[in-house]
Amino acid sequence: MESPSVLKNSYKHWEITKDLIDQCIDITLNLSQSGHPGGSRSKVHGMLITLLSGAMRWDIRDPTKRFSDRFVLVAGHDNPMVYATLAVLNESLRIKYNQTKDSKYLVKNGEEFQLIWEDLLTLRQNKGLPGHAEMEGKTLFFKFNTGPSGHGSPAAAGAALAHKLAGTDQVKVFAFEGEGGLSTGVTHETLNSSWGLGLGNIVYYIDWNDYGIDSRPFSNIVKSTPQELFETSGWHVEGTEDCEDWPSFTEAYYDLLVTNSKSDIPKMVFAKSRKGRGYHKFDEKSHGAPHKRNSELFWKTKEDFSQKYNISFDNFGEDAASSRDEQVKQATSYFESVISVLNNNQELVDYLANRLVELGDSVPTNINESKITNSNPLNDEALFDFHKYPSDLFADAGTKAPNRVGFSKVASWLNSHSRNNHGRPLFVAMSADLADSTNISGFSKGRDGVEDLGMYDKHTNPDSPLMPQGITEFANAGMMAGLSTVNFNEDTLDDYNGFIGSFSTYGSFSYLKYGAIRLFSQLAQDSQMKVGKLLWVAGHSGPETAEDSRTHFGIFAPGVTQLFPDGHIINLHPWEHNDVAPALAAALSTDVPIVALHLTRPAINVPDRKKLGIASHFDASKGAYLIRDYDERPHEGVIIVRGTSSTNTIVSILDQIASKHNVKIVSAISWELFQRQDNSYKNSIISEKEWLDSMIVTNTGLRIMNNWISNRIVSEYSVSPDWDNNWRTGGTLDQIIDEAHLSPRWVLEAIDKFTSERDIRLERLNNQLPD
Repeated sequence: MESPSVLKNSYKHWEITKDLIDQCIDITLNLSQSGHPGGSRSKVHGMLITLLSGAMRWDIRDPTKRFSDRFVLVAGHDNPMVYATLAVLNESLRIKYNQTKDSKYLVKNGEEFQLIWEDLLTLRQNKGLPGHAEMEGKTLFFKFNTGPSGHGSPAAAGAALAHKLAGTDQVKVFAFEGEGGLSTGVTHETLNSSWGLGLGNIVYYIDWNDYGIDSRPFSNIVKSTPQELFETSGWHVEGTEDCEDWPSFTEAYYDLLVTNSKSDIPKMVFAKSRKGRGYHKFDEKSHGAPHKRNSELFWKTKEDFSQKYNISFDNFGEDAASSRDEQVKQATSYFESVISVLNNNQELVDYLANRLVELGDSVPTNINESKITNSNPLNDEALFDFHKYPSDLFADAGTKAPNRVGFSKVASWLNSHSRNNHGRPLFVAMSADLADSTNISGFSKGRDGVEDLGMYDKHTNPDSPLMPQGITEFANAGMMAGLSTVNFNEDTLDDYNGFIGSFSTYGSFSYLKYGAIRLFSQLAQDSQMKVGKLLWVAGHSGPETAEDSRTHFGIFAPGVTQLFPDGHIINLHPWEHNDVAPALAAALSTDVPIVALHLTRPAINVPDRKKLGIASHFDASKGAYLIRDYDERPHEGVIIVRGTSSTNTIVSILDQIASKHNVKIVSAISWELFQRQDNSYKNSIISEKEWLDSMIVTNTGLRIMNNWISNRIVSEYSVSPDWDNNWRTGGTLDQIIDEAHLSPRWVLEAIDKFTSERDIRLERLNNQLPD
């Protein structure tokens, strides 16, 4: 960042640019009649200082550069401010290019990526500028999808962590927020985590205006000021009492980033402001309600500008047109009047265009300290070739082991292989004080001559991929989502080269992860910049976590991992130790951005598959396999079983089942992996007709098996812990498995009923067919 003594010569340019941005915000929202004027206006000063002072090293001409500083609008509703800013700055480049024909003023993929003032006419219209911040197309300047309060905070910290772990922490992450957003719980989780991880490359700007949506100041309900909150969390804080005072604001920013900067201390600069500054509607009243279209107050904002810059608006004071097309024409005329101030100020055009080029050219192409090289582990076919995995990743038949230990082993192998062959770990892991408990700590364990890395410490062990998180479920998910958006590939539009974020907690707490992962899924779908993957570990799931009682075992909560469009997530339910590695490798080898791995607590006997006639554990990679096929007797139906205790019970009574019934038994590991198989394989496991003649045995709520249930009659004959539509209680493992109706006596009784009433079932199905 340049010093205030140098930057003072820019204040006059910033002042005019600020006024142009204000007007663009107003006209945009006057047309859309939807959006957020108050916070947008109050953040403009902070935005311009960040973008033009050199505080942020960025290139408006190419938002895809891998070593650009990153911008996360935590207050995602204030995106009109960002849109208007980019439109004004890009207009200076357009003017300068038209004057000089010098290609240095052109934007990469300009038609797709350059946000110009004409785009402001599309705010909140279908296929136009989104109503909240999204990392896509003309808004790739945003480096995460934000808007839900607080959700962008951990994403920003996660991006900063990615650069710190990669040795490229000269790249900073700027997070813009208001004091109201600081009341979210995840913000507090993020502040503590950022200090604990030593993220000196995250820079918060807090627009301190004291108002949100409701008609009361935040200072009436929150004791700590933003300054106190950040300082007591260990952050370095600077600020100004007046956001409109360019010198004091610049001085505070300079003190933060240069004069008093410390490499491992996260940073915050605040500026006190008036929400709705200059809008003639203030505080909470300016939050989410623009002036009525072409109202008196709208024209008052134009009058202020007209008088200051000696311009006129055509048809000043006119009423709003009646049709959308005519309203767009009116708005276009108003924009042209505003932009004329820039067109007629060559000194300002020269300053902005040349400053933007200068800043863009300052972004490094390479950083020598980067630990991420062109050797990309995600392009290493051996990494996910589970058929060639070392034999000790799998347990011998008769061994008693939980499936989570199988996860720990393959996690250790994956990161050890990456460290051995590519010089760095691929997976970064976080857990809510449950790293060993959920076995995600395997990612830091060495093997094959690779040393154990233990747990990360910002001073003594900065190379470990296992973060020392507290009970911060939401922040962990958000940070890993942010980390997985950071692409170190030379061409970030071509391929992803970075970290995979992984995080774990109890399956029953899965809902605490969902918000940030939902946003990551949207981003992964639409962003032109390639992003990585997430591994979501739902540990200690199901009634198998019996001793902790029902507050802690997930029967319904893990279903939140299904709340995504098809193709956006792969859910894995390995029932035993040896299923884990093949299923996980198969899922990670796809282009699906999220993998949810559901694991259970207790150790069970690894089956002798050959003796029992069960398909190979390698077939877990196919999403479903046969535990038992029909014999030569008449067929009596299919049992689809999922989960540790449920499948373990089935396997333990296979002889009893076979002596009484001729049923096919299918192990359901992953619906999504199963759907990726060819029709021949799928039909060999369960045919179209067999879907109708089936029952379910599961350790989850029955509705979470919805993909495997073809009709209501299947549900009626199925077995699940919610058999009586009540929450289970707690006790020993055997007690709760019996209460859940997953013990042998209950499962046998259900199978007896299923087979004995086969004719009744099929007749009922037949009667459901229309005449």
